Amino acid sequence: MEEGKCPVMHGAHSTSNTGMKNTDWWPKNLNLAILHQHDAKSNPMGVDFDYAEAFKSLDYEALKSDLHALMTDSQDWWPADYGHYGPFFIRMTWHAAGTYRTGDGRGGGGTGAQRFAPLNSWPDNGNLDKARRLLWPIKKKYGNSISWADLLILTGQIAIESMGGPVLGFGGGRPDIWHPEDDIYWGSEDEWLGDDRYGDTRQDLENPLAAVQMGLIYVNPQGPNANPDPLLSAQDIRETFSRMAMNDEETVALTAGGHTFGKAHGAGPEDHKGPEPEGANIEEQGFGWTSDYGSGVGRDTITSGIEGAWTANPIQWDNGYFDMLFKYEDSWVLEKSPAGAHQWTPSNQEDIDMAPDAEDSNMKVPTMMTTADMAMIRDPEYRKISKHFHENPDAFADAFSRAWFKLLHRDMGPKVRYLGPDVPEEDFIWQDPVAPGSTSYDVNSLKDAIKSCGLSISEMVETAWASASTFRGSDMRGGANGARIRLAPQKNWEANKPAQLSKVLAVLEPLAATYGASVADTIVLAGCVGIEMASGVNVPFSPGRGDATEEQTDAASFAVLEPVHCGFRNFLLKNYAVTPEEMMLDKAQLLGLTAPEMTVLVGGMRSLGVSSDERGIWSDSNKLDASFFSTLLDMSVAWTPTGSNSYQAKDRQTGADVRTASRYDLVFGSNSQLRAIAEVYAQDDNNDKFVADFIAAWNKVMNADRFDLA
Repeated sequence: MEEGKCPVMHGAHSTSNTGMKNTDWWPKNLNLAILHQHDAKSNPMGVDFDYAEAFKSLDYEALKSDLHALMTDSQDWWPADYGHYGPFFIRMTWHAAGTYRTGDGRGGGGTGAQRFAPLNSWPDNGNLDKARRLLWPIKKKYGNSISWADLLILTGQIAIESMGGPVLGFGGGRPDIWHPEDDIYWGSEDEWLGDDRYGDTRQDLENPLAAVQMGLIYVNPQGPNANPDPLLSAQDIRETFSRMAMNDEETVALTAGGHTFGKAHGAGPEDHKGPEPEGANIEEQGFGWTSDYGSGVGRDTITSGIEGAWTANPIQWDNGYFDMLFKYEDSWVLEKSPAGAHQWTPSNQEDIDMAPDAEDSNMKVPTMMTTADMAMIRDPEYRKISKHFHENPDAFADAFSRAWFKLLHRDMGPKVRYLGPDVPEEDFIWQDPVAPGSTSYDVNSLKDAIKSCGLSISEMVETAWASASTFRGSDMRGGANGARIRLAPQKNWEANKPAQLSKVLAVLEPLAATYGASVADTIVLAGCVGIEMASGVNVPFSPGRGDATEEQTDAASFAVLEPVHCGFRNFLLKNYAVTPEEMMLDKAQLLGLTAPEMTVLVGGMRSLGVSSDERGIWSDSNKLDASFFSTLLDMSVAWTPTGSNSYQAKDRQTGADVRTASRYDLVFGSNSQLRAIAEVYAQDDNNDKFVADFIAAWNKVMNADRFDLA
């Protein structure tokens, strides 16, 4: 049939090949889209849907029972290996949660993002489209009471349980998203399995990435770039797992526990696989990697290219993984799978140690190990742990259940967010626990005391911001609750002006003790008092924050929260490859701010004298108003650069130096979208709007981690 041009363009840029976009013409322009993703317009549930409320109606035990039944309900279109889908679902769950990285807290299983590109089409997620399709009848049955995000995680938990494995518990409460996450940087490579993400050494992996190659969850199981060297593989494993908040013991436990179950698939050459889901034809209906090798399923499946089970009992929790590693430790031979992938096989394997065929349990086939598995006995530290677990199966089971629980919940934030009857009573330090604070003290009396304490408006506002703005909506960490700003490492962070912070805390801590308030509350309240003094407008305040102790604080884990930049405070630790304004945008997204909220906060903070130096401080009135924007938009000056992040304004008529600014400041005049917002606030009739919007955005940040208020 002859093709003709469409007579009408039904919406420009509905696909990627329909003309030039603004970003094609001006690729360096600041793209504000990440601040407005997941808009209500994309959510079919509507703005009034409350997932936590919907979850309360879930018949949780019935759901678990149905998931148990699903494990052995093999379907002809995608038959279960060994008659049990458990290992398949464990992989699905692991790969949903395992994208988490500590650098920016993004990734993880908290959003159900595995349903969307790029994750649904990553090489490492090969054939997991079938796992999600197997789950659809259950999602259909239970509907709104269970999110895809929770279902993807819970299913792996039930899978382990159904095969006799140890489980610690489960917390629900992951609301779904409805389109890909635009804020997550997965790497600059333009090809699958590219690894242009390293500096001078293999450990110099680009921040915030935590995987060794584009499209992998962790490491290449064949070894670095398919180099089958177990010791080099160990280096990769240690680096990537540490970036996912796992220490050596947790890494070994997860590797061994995960590979106790199931098999890898590499029955034939890779070129038998069709395109990934996002690249497949419409008739595939969201399936990808369709194979024409044999039956294309079962024993003929091609996924990773590695072929074989790890143990003799692939659907049973036991110590078989370590039994195999150590029994044959002197006889592992490097071979190639039918798909051409590097893997290791014992040269003298006994029949008793062979695995059943995936389709016929009467047939026996050799087991295998990957190069990453060999690292568990070749690396000295991993070997010590593996030996301990081999000799102490109970310790292994406990370590695995704890590491698995952490893997599944690391991006959920405080335990108060967890839903359901299977939430463990134990508190874990990685949950950043904070005991509730008092709500019974006299807030107004404390406010009066703060007003007369001698601290300046800028000192109070800046300290409150420093405390609250550590919050990351990516993994729900940080925030003012806990007042960890008074503890190491936060009290020493350069962005927090340690000398000024020490002065402010020396004043506020005794006041907190006198009035029976937490230090966390007092810090936030002081910021609110400063804004009230500067505006004459009441600022909302919700008491109840607690104070964390040093024992409740994993200081090392908080290091990743250190602000090396903060546009709101005009702070930049050093020059980076990305511009300050790009980093400010990233920070705003992590705080859950919109472009107008980011804009009004920066303008208000400058009017209150908050800056790392004099740049952007163009008034000494200590009055909360829109003077920053009216001054910025004044055409009586011209700006000239005086450094990479420093600019001088000169009077257009006299040439006199007038004021200084950073890129953080000037972007609100240079970027057309931000300038449009700045113009709104600079209008003569919008000062009241400016003050009201600033206070609303301020309150949003101050309460970002107050999940107890929801």
